[in-house]
Amino acid sequence: MGNLLYLIAVVLVIVWAISFLGGYYTGGIIHTLLVIAIIVILLRIIRGAA
Repeated sequence: MGNLLYLIAVVLVIVWAISFLGGYYTGGIIHTLLVIAIIVILLRIIRGAA
């Protein structure tokens, strides 16, 4: 389950970066999802789970 959450977080960050750098409008929801994705990634790094 943890690997799935990590994968989703990474995909969300990539989608956000593409939409941000490409100038596409994705709405406010992508920023909320990005914050959640960053939290998941940070928790995984802090816990040291590989």
